[in-house]
Amino acid sequence: MDTISTSSTATGITKENILAAFQYRHATKEFDSSRKISAEDFSLILETGRLSPSSFGFEPWKFVVLQSPEIREKLLPHAWGAQKQLPTASHFVLVLARQPGDMAAGSEYINSIMQDVQNLPTEIAAGKRQVYDTFLKSDFGMEGNERAMFEWGARQTYLSLGNMMTAAAMIGIDSCPIEGFDKAKTEQILAAEGIMNPEHFGLACMVAFGYRTGEPRPKTRRTSDQVVEWV
Repeated sequence: MDTISTSSTATGITKENILAAFQYRHATKEFDSSRKISAEDFSLILETGRLSPSSFGFEPWKFVVLQSPEIREKLLPHAWGAQKQLPTASHFVLVLARQPGDMAAGSEYINSIMQDVQNLPTEIAAGKRQVYDTFLKSDFGMEGNERAMFEWGARQTYLSLGNMMTAAAMIGIDSCPIEGFDKAKTEQILAAEGIMNPEHFGLACMVAFGYRTGEPRPKTRRTSDQVVEWV
């Protein structure tokens, strides 16, 4: 394997800094509940999620920062993968993904993104909409398959999830991505609490942030030769 230089990148961050963050990050199962992430640091983490890439730039996500102890308690019976994280995390984020209706080529949401966010001229937006429609129907064959459409949007939320966890690690903050929950029952609670409109969103995953209570076991991964192939 080639030696990785520690010279600075274009942003001034060294390659050594980046790798150190990936070595530092681990799935923290329990946090030090006495330590809270500063507003400034957590704003940075959320901003890296907001700035993350998405297919066609359509940003099919919403981040709900769940700080209410009462609602966290209500989720506990249905989130087996967050039994220690929900009570102890400094910040707990619900990562929502757009429903298929919002992600259809002619939806109000897609039109709004192209017009109000991307500021595309009418003729350019019309062309992009056609390319996107063909992508959904032919390239990825998702037309009529609502589960596939939702999962496609959910996969994109994982780009923002990864960026937020990496950013947290780079400033010494721990995290844990969580998929261990009963999706239907959890979504029912979120809808009943007015947190999530099921017509527009579904729960893709959760992620907890805070500070570790102890040092984790050494990181284990397959070698580069086992996961990388050059052709």
